Amino acid sequence: MKAPTPRSLIVSFFGAYGRELGGWIAVADLVTLLGRLGVDAPAVRSAVSRQKQRGFLQARQVGGVAGYSLSEQAQEILADGDRRIYVRQDVKLSDGWVLAVFSVPETERHRRHLLRSRLSRLGFGATAPGVWIAPSHLAEEARHTLERLELAEYVDLFRADYLAYGDLRESAARWWDLGAVQAGYAEFSEQFLATEKNADTADEADAFATYLLALDAWRRMPYRDPGLPPELLPGDWRGTQAADIFFGLHDRLRGRGLSYVKSVVSR
Repeated sequence: MKAPTPRSLIVSFFGAYGRELGGWIAVADLVTLLGRLGVDAPAVRSAVSRQKQRGFLQARQVGGVAGYSLSEQAQEILADGDRRIYVRQDVKLSDGWVLAVFSVPETERHRRHLLRSRLSRLGFGATAPGVWIAPSHLAEEARHTLERLELAEYVDLFRADYLAYGDLRESAARWWDLGAVQAGYAEFSEQFLATEKNADTADEADAFATYLLALDAWRRMPYRDPGLPPELLPGDWRGTQAADIFFGLHDRLRGRGLSYVKSVVSR
């Protein structure tokens, strides 16, 4: 898998630990923590600056100490992410689907591009021009995201059942690139399987670094994977193994990692 970027690690850090600290951390402490993952101070400060420009972080002093806190938008993004990243869906074919039907004026082409890219990132697949589909469990997240990005006026959302006539498994293979999702899961499993087996031997500092790297690699996977019912997946689906590895690391490392974070910020 690609090496994590400092900017991505900052998002993962705030998602995993930053909110436990009240959503604020001193710059010096963030430099120390990400230094455990081999990120040097200039790279941390540059990434923090970029996240401030993107509206994810806000500069704020606490007790005369320079630091950064999550913006309101960032808190919403992380809350949405929690439901996707940390929850294993039990999806049934009978649960049905959500359809997004949209039309964007030619004069607002940039909105059309944003809408398509965001629907794709949410896990929707394109069935026809202007008609996208996803499992029904993504309906609420889609509604919330479209409203937050001010795209709701261009979209109608419907709940739907599949009635006829084609082979739904073959259709799903056209609507989503399941091969790419499968490859991503296989890569994650190969990278972290041995780590998960040896997780109990890690001290608190190593638990922090290992968990943050695993989370940073994992948190993209549930957005690439639409979360289809088992009947529509390849028989050798690697998603279950990858999820077992991640949640094993989460259960065994996150708490010890939090203890290390608190030890750094309390110095």
